[in-house]
Amino acid sequence: MLDTLLILFFPFLMVFAAASDLVSMTISNKISLALITGFMVFAVWIQMDLETIGWHWAMFGIVLLVSFALFALNVIGGGDAKLVAAASLWFGWEHTMDYIVIFALMGGLMTLVILRFRSIPLPDRITNVDWIARLYNAGSGVPYGVALGAAAIVVYPQTPWMQHVFVAAGTL
Repeated sequence: MLDTLLILFFPFLMVFAAASDLVSMTISNKISLALITGFMVFAVWIQMDLETIGWHWAMFGIVLLVSFALFALNVIGGGDAKLVAAASLWFGWEHTMDYIVIFALMGGLMTLVILRFRSIPLPDRITNVDWIARLYNAGSGVPYGVALGAAAIVVYPQTPWMQHVFVAAGTL
């Protein structure tokens, strides 16, 4: 039961954040808080040692400082800043750089696709859909949470979280 929760908890919240950002251009603080709380619950459950937990929190702090600086410069949104820090808490030192590279590449590609999308005239019946109109509006920015969520799904299977599940299942 808990292994199933460990498999689903983080990916579900990251996909939910991505979908939320796509349709509303916002990522709720509740998602980041749930990720942070979930990290501690699962870290205790898999008996992660205190030193490792501390290093995960150190990565969280560094990423939070950098992402808030980018937010202050109006480069990323506040929800994105908190989400990337919460995800980095889960990835720690071992996987955060992989995560950053992958979401940067995915985000760059997604931005190019959205810019192209915005250059194409759309029929009124499509632009009358609220979330499509927001996405189409050049002043609304880019829902970068989509790239953050997708990259998390790519990186998560290589993490100690999933290694714990594989060991528990007897596949490693």
